[in-house]
Amino acid sequence: MELTEVESTNIYAMEQLQANLAGHGAAYFAHNQTGGKGQHGKRWITEPGSHLAMTVVLDCSFLSISQQFSLSVMAALGTYDFFNKYAGEETRIKWPNDMYWRDRKAGGILIETQVRGSIWHGSVVGIGINLNQVHFPGSLPNPVSLKQITGKDFNTVAMAKELCENLETRYQELKAGDYKEQLAQYNELLFKRGLEVKLKKDNIVFNCVIKGVSETGELLVSGGLLNSFRFGEVEWVLE
Repeated sequence: MELTEVESTNIYAMEQLQANLAGHGAAYFAHNQTGGKGQHGKRWITEPGSHLAMTVVLDCSFLSISQQFSLSVMAALGTYDFFNKYAGEETRIKWPNDMYWRDRKAGGILIETQVRGSIWHGSVVGIGINLNQVHFPGSLPNPVSLKQITGKDFNTVAMAKELCENLETRYQELKAGDYKEQLAQYNELLFKRGLEVKLKKDNIVFNCVIKGVSETGELLVSGGLLNSFRFGEVEWVLE
């Protein structure tokens, strides 16, 4: 569904899912989001008409609640496939599921779930990609768009449809039981893997080397305060 303006495609999609008005594969694309959602309650700031802002509804009933990170991996790979086609081999996945080109953020993913009892009924997968914007607010430290990378303008609706195809391909892989292979690919594409980075935990900044990500989504490091961190325990300190 193509929407002219909405507060957040994730909010809209979740309302449709909860009202039993959206099934697997339903996609909601907005030309403008007035209150786009990012991780940890952050806002996803967009310039109207210049971004890919979309949420897809996915049936997750074949997965257990303990397998939630597998959906994050699947969505990250589908988004990578889409972005890499245009931006090239310097595209990386920053844990847990941001899209980076070199050291700059090109997009992000926000997944919200619907659980009924002990059954994982469904999820809404919100994806924001910088397509045509070339001027960003100073409050965003390191953004980049496909236009800045390629010098080309992109049709946002056509790109959203293409991204849906990439996601469906990766979803079918996951449904067929290919999670371990997907996780291996995710780790191969991991931002800063094998390199020393700065992370921050409880106001303590420390150096460590990124080793990979576990099956359940913990960031694995060496030389840090701990050997692994759950999402939300640490922040990246990018210079």
